[in-house]
Amino acid sequence: MTSFDPKHRTTVGGQITIALYRIAQAIDYLLRERGKTMHLSPAQIQTLIFLKYARPGVRTVGGVAQRLGVTYATASGVADALENKRFIERVTLPGDQRVVTLLLTEAGAAQAGQLEDVLDEIEAAVDGLPDAEQSVLLRATQAIVARLQQSGYVRVYEMCWGCQFFRRDVHPDDPRGPHHCAFVDAPLAEPATYFECPDFVPSDQE
Repeated sequence: MTSFDPKHRTTVGGQITIALYRIAQAIDYLLRERGKTMHLSPAQIQTLIFLKYARPGVRTVGGVAQRLGVTYATASGVADALENKRFIERVTLPGDQRVVTLLLTEAGAAQAGQLEDVLDEIEAAVDGLPDAEQSVLLRATQAIVARLQQSGYVRVYEMCWGCQFFRRDVHPDDPRGPHHCAFVDAPLAEPATYFECPDFVPSDQE
């Protein structure tokens, strides 16, 4: 049985699966259409937004590859294209010349800002639902994502607040930051807590 075959699309699970597939198609369409007007590929769009919100330590070609779910070579090609457009620049870390960080240029940051509304149509559709249905949908989709994450099909990037590794205000007098990340065992400054992190684990997840 497959959800792609209308004759077998009789179960609630099958109908929900195909609905999620259609939402994925809509997101892909929105990215491609926006890309046409801004002369960017969907991968380039996702990379610009990733570099704006990801924590500094993962703004690398490897980080892009991991976020997009592509090979290192493919991610490097995306970075090359954005560098040629002068939207990003490669910068080596002062303490380790082997580590190359991808930074948004002023033009790249402006471009990323113009891309942030690309999923507004999806959010508008969700906002059109009654509050009770939104709450049910939120719990259901979070459970689906958690299952897919456990199976290794998706990697969740979220900010520190709500992560099981986050310790709030445990270093009130530390100049490096008042908070603490148990994953890297280091203090966190307030601004750093608002970046997306690939090591995020929900605080209520065992």
